[in-house]
Amino acid sequence: MTSGYGGGSGVGVKGVFIGAGCNRIVNNVSWGACDLVAFGAQNAVAIFNPKTAQISTTLPGHDAVNCTQWLPSNKFAFKDAAGAIILWEYSVLEGKWRYVQQVPQLHKKGVTCITGIMVSQTEAVFASTSSDSTVHLWEVVFPSTSGGDCNLLHLDSLCVGVKPMVALSLSELPGSAGYLVLAMGGLDNKIHLYCGERRGKFVRGCELRGHTDWIRSLDFSLPVCTTGEANNVLLVSSSQDRGIRIWKMDLRDSLDSNQSAYRKEKISLASYIEGPVLVAGTNSYQISLESLLIGHEDWVYSVEWQPPSTASSEGIAYCQPQSILSASMDKTMMIWKPEKTSGIWMNVVTVGELSHCALGFYGGHWSPNGDSILAHGYGGSFHLWKNVGTDFENWQPQKVPSGHFAAITDIAWGRSGQYLLSVSHDQTTRIFAPWQNEVSLGDEESWHEISRPQVHGHDINCVAIIQGKGNHRFVSGADEKVARVFEAPLSFLKTLGHAISQKSSFTEDIQVGVQILGANMSALGLSQKPIYVHAEQQTPDRNLNDNLDTFEAIPDAVPVVFTEPPIEDQLAWHTLWPESHKLYGHGNELFALCSDHDGTLVASSCKAQSAAVAEIWLWQVGSWKAVGRLQSHSLTVTQMEFSHDDKFLLAVSRDRQFTVFSIDKTGTDETSYQLVSKQEAHKRIIWACSWNPYGYEFATGSRDKTVKIWTVRKDSSVKQLTTLPQFNSSVTALSWVVVSIARAMTGSLQLEWKTV
Repeated sequence: MTSGYGGGSGVGVKGVFIGAGCNRIVNNVSWGACDLVAFGAQNAVAIFNPKTAQISTTLPGHDAVNCTQWLPSNKFAFKDAAGAIILWEYSVLEGKWRYVQQVPQLHKKGVTCITGIMVSQTEAVFASTSSDSTVHLWEVVFPSTSGGDCNLLHLDSLCVGVKPMVALSLSELPGSAGYLVLAMGGLDNKIHLYCGERRGKFVRGCELRGHTDWIRSLDFSLPVCTTGEANNVLLVSSSQDRGIRIWKMDLRDSLDSNQSAYRKEKISLASYIEGPVLVAGTNSYQISLESLLIGHEDWVYSVEWQPPSTASSEGIAYCQPQSILSASMDKTMMIWKPEKTSGIWMNVVTVGELSHCALGFYGGHWSPNGDSILAHGYGGSFHLWKNVGTDFENWQPQKVPSGHFAAITDIAWGRSGQYLLSVSHDQTTRIFAPWQNEVSLGDEESWHEISRPQVHGHDINCVAIIQGKGNHRFVSGADEKVARVFEAPLSFLKTLGHAISQKSSFTEDIQVGVQILGANMSALGLSQKPIYVHAEQQTPDRNLNDNLDTFEAIPDAVPVVFTEPPIEDQLAWHTLWPESHKLYGHGNELFALCSDHDGTLVASSCKAQSAAVAEIWLWQVGSWKAVGRLQSHSLTVTQMEFSHDDKFLLAVSRDRQFTVFSIDKTGTDETSYQLVSKQEAHKRIIWACSWNPYGYEFATGSRDKTVKIWTVRKDSSVKQLTTLPQFNSSVTALSWVVVSIARAMTGSLQLEWKTV
């Protein structure tokens, strides 16, 4: 991360913020007993603390993370799309992570689900299923001390036929010491039960029919105690048929070899009336449908029993609460409980989200103590509710970490570094800033997403913040032929004032004259229309049903000033910026943007395969007229940047060349330019470039894994100064920053780069 140029020494780097969205897939999130949440973020596993709403670390090692699973002893396993399972260890006392080992890769395709249980203080059994139609069971023995080695034993492999399983759940059978039951469901609409001893082979027991579509989630309860002894266990299942089913496995008398004929007849009769019977060793379990829960209007992707609570009154170590959490694609989560007098299961709590997308939740999870519930949705977002009521339940939304769920294509710092603006292929523009009133332990700044200025209908490729005086503005370019200009509304300016209230650099001067309070999303999701301050007080006369969240209607935004970091629903709807101008001219999709330091010019480029299309357009800020069309490259210009005094414009391209233009802003409406240098600098595509902030040196980074340093001499010719040591992969982004003013005056600079 550090490399000195001109004799500079290394510089310490400390991470202060991680922003990431959740992968859009079922089983991707799990909430551990140590009160930390693990989720897949592209090819890494991210860990966040719900109490601080901050992502603390990421654990790399996968190609694409499909799902995560904690084991109750605060140690867990992760799976990825390549069929690999990696074990990590978390030390609660030290708060540190350690890579333990990768489980032998027996799956040939992506792992879709994993489940595990603790069978002792140091031993756990877990099972994994994959789209290769196999299920593997493992036993892991954890080390007695932190940092020790895990012992891993492969117990069994099960072939499940042509249609793969996508949901698993493991449980110990009550009354049968050492016996486990494995429930699996998938594409054949049936639940398959396998049972076996801990280290023995698992045999097929029976199957449960009832669902009419794919099984999406399964979860066993703890053994239920009715007469002081654990004699039954409950299994909850959900399906794409929108239904939830609760199955009861009731312990029956032990089998007697002398009564085999009678037992066969009894099993046959019971199976016809009640359901199948599961035989495990010398015990049998009558299975019956306990309840059918109907309430969701779309696929139910997850169901989960509320975590057990300590119950000392009955002398039982743990008590299984009769409460189920379900999450659905209808954008809601529901809590189900049996009615006290009749015992009929009822929906007692419903929470949900309001989003631009018609798709809802991929999963829902309980906190360890059962007072909070977490959902992750199609937009890569988290939604957290906490029961803050005392005498009655009162579930209120809470802050959660956020970030992009697709590739981040460009970033830009706001003026004076007040905030960071990012754009992504998830079709959103987001602003992250430190919230001074939200100081975490150690007096460190707490970063949050404070605005989502643009929610678009195309993948966004580039962004440039317009510098200089006046209101905050930026230009973005997406997979379309037009660049769009956005200007900060009054609600954002006041919210930013609360976020940086302890910084003296912020003034309220720019709020004067701003008459736009916020913006509304258009029906097609492309343009964002302004909401004016004087119109905010007007209440439109409309039917009450117009506010319903339907496919045909889009609710109006209600821009407000936030005095604390906004939650997901507020970000998605009420923090949009109005679009002020469109810049037409390019023949293909926009690819790169940059602004000069005076805030008078914006340069843009688009995807190109010919010299005529690869030209750079110069736009005058304010009038937004095209004042120049710079031609030099033959393929897409990948990045551009103005020098510190705006006298030069540097551009790099897929044609492996860089060009330097001299820029002369002779008048208010006139801009002249001239090509002063053009060189083939690398052997492969040049992805990135950056100027020395205090000189005429610049750096270029390429797919050839090298970074080269150049300088513009007094005669405007360009000379190469040095080449940095070769990296292990392509250099896709870099930025030249000054270590300190004192060192910069002596010519000692620090180059910061990033490789992917």
